[in-house]
Amino acid sequence: MTTDVSPTPTFEAGLEVRKAVLGAEHVERSLANVSEFSRPVQELVTEYCWGAVWTRPGLERKTRSLINLAMLTALNRGHELSVHVKGAITNGCTREEIQEVLLQTAIYVGVPASLESFRIAERTLNEMDENA
Repeated sequence: MTTDVSPTPTFEAGLEVRKAVLGAEHVERSLANVSEFSRPVQELVTEYCWGAVWTRPGLERKTRSLINLAMLTALNRGHELSVHVKGAITNGCTREEIQEVLLQTAIYVGVPASLESFRIAERTLNEMDENA
């Protein structure tokens, strides 16, 4: 990913956290495949989501991961859910904790959304097992 401006310290911190949570290979692939059209949103996500929020001291990464799983279920964002299931495992979440979060979403955001997230999470976890 090329940029016309120098990365800020917040961007650099965000890039470091993003790679630590999602895996350097995943992040580097995402950034390498960015188009000029989508470059600004990748920069925004890296700087503000990962750099300004994920680096804050108020919550552990594990907790942030569990919150993301619930929100992504509520928003029905399957691709991002799969990415964050992997990140949740990286951040020390157990399969049981992931399962519990998805069960709770059934009550608060709806059974269909929870069922879909269970399918995505199970597929992602099985793929992770196969690639381990």
